[in-house]
Amino acid sequence: MFDDIPTVTLPSGLSIPSLGIGTWNMGEQPNEETAEIASIRKAIELGMTVVDTAEMYADGRSENVVGKAIADIREQVFLVSKVYPFNASAQGTIDACERSLKRIGTDRLDLYLLHWRGSHPLEETVSAFEKLKADGKITNWGVSNFDTDDMEELFSFTDGKNCAVNQVLYNLSRRGPEYDLLPWCQSHGVPLMAYSPIEQGRLVKNHELIRIAKAYQATPAQVALAFLLDRDGVIAIPKSASPERVTENRGATDLDISDEDWAALDAAFPPPAQKVPLEML
Repeated sequence: MFDDIPTVTLPSGLSIPSLGIGTWNMGEQPNEETAEIASIRKAIELGMTVVDTAEMYADGRSENVVGKAIADIREQVFLVSKVYPFNASAQGTIDACERSLKRIGTDRLDLYLLHWRGSHPLEETVSAFEKLKADGKITNWGVSNFDTDDMEELFSFTDGKNCAVNQVLYNLSRRGPEYDLLPWCQSHGVPLMAYSPIEQGRLVKNHELIRIAKAYQATPAQVALAFLLDRDGVIAIPKSASPERVTENRGATDLDISDEDWAALDAAFPPPAQKVPLEML
């Protein structure tokens, strides 16, 4: 039905799909839970097995939704969650992970991220991650919203090079990471996980994106995702609470964009000519 999803290889050697599903805002409305669960299951069915959540999302209720969605198919999923910066002390990280595991109903996370930098020393958080890994509570750890200087500091620590992923805001309208962060991550073997890859739906209204999408009998969202899938070492995690929209997102892998249309996208969404501070939503 669809072309195979490209894969990205983690520093551990594990390959995962470069297209998954995000769950930001899931768990906010109880009456939407059934559709949210169906969307996560549809993504997994279609091979988008990277499922991203966080203790922050809906105060943990997003993790509850993910747990219900994957209860009988846990082994098919590459499960990602995140720790709040203010919880990221040596013991706080471990306690937060245990709470996330309980909410999801699993014995381990495949990837555990520091959501953004906070007041706790980064090296302390790394040590806690390494303990969680040694105890089998997590398989990999990483960071989120880290700019190039943050990554360089992280890699100065003894265990800092064990960082498996950096999750950041990256899409056609937010191309700042391409100037130095993405090349840095590519050269150090750290995949970049792109959250809000369709800019929370705002990108689909762009006239040039619409024009190019029509030329491929595709949707603007599919072209926006194809832009990220075309880049080495990038994983896109679009959030969708509609199984139909999840299926639409999966179709992004089938697009073969011409050089001419890539150039048109560069003209409409210019790559950075200088350093741009990392943006966050």
